[in-house]
Amino acid sequence: MLEVGCGDEGGVVAALVAAGYDATGVDPRAPAGDRFRQVDFREVDGEYDAVVAGRVIHHLVPLDDAVEKLASLAPVLIVNEFAWDLIDATLQEWYDAERASRPGATGPPTVEQWRRRHPGLHPHDILLTALRAHYDERTLEWLPYFQHWLGDVESPDRIGYQWAGTRTSTTRSSAPSR
Repeated sequence: MLEVGCGDEGGVVAALVAAGYDATGVDPRAPAGDRFRQVDFREVDGEYDAVVAGRVIHHLVPLDDAVEKLASLAPVLIVNEFAWDLIDATLQEWYDAERASRPGATGPPTVEQWRRRHPGLHPHDILLTALRAHYDERTLEWLPYFQHWLGDVESPDRIGYQWAGTRTSTTRSSAPSR
């Protein structure tokens, strides 16, 4: 398995290995080690059983080319994302108040500060359209997201999602034929 965007802490690679998978994480800031490569996933060749991407695809530019590259690397894509564009005024007010009451939380102090630091992200509908252009959707499950920023909390949001798809028959692998 290949995790794209594993970050400087290694993402879920250790958990995948512990579960018995042969996993590699790639990210320009990936940690040192046998299971990691400090490269952009666009520089990776070969074919993997699956690609895992956690909260990274909304950053990729150009989006369609990036998703096409992911599809060339594996027949299965598993995504954990969030629809930041669905944070409406009510949800923003709830988050900002909850965050203010949790000084130890790791999330941004306010949603507005987060938005200012993250311009140009792909909205969820554009992202899902790009995924569906290269993969047949198998799963789309909407989940709470703010626990990633706030810790153990009963969050009213359903802006997080898990998505899985299998490569469409028209998408080709970059791996050599055998």
